[in-house]
Amino acid sequence: MATADEQIHVSDHMKRILERYQREGESYNDVLERILGDDEGDFDDGFGRWSDEQAERVRNQLDR
Repeated sequence: MATADEQIHVSDHMKRILERYQREGESYNDVLERILGDDEGDFDDGFGRWSDEQAERVRNQLDR
């Protein structure tokens, strides 16, 4: 379990996103637990859905 003095860096953009999801009285930690918690699904849900061929095609397009 994390201690109160641990910190993580988030960009201003990500902080604004967290604030949009934040409910009254929630800390940023509360927001993250609600969004990433087991009840809401895993953070990595959806990862690995592209075939290797699809992923390579996208990588090639990004390189251009």
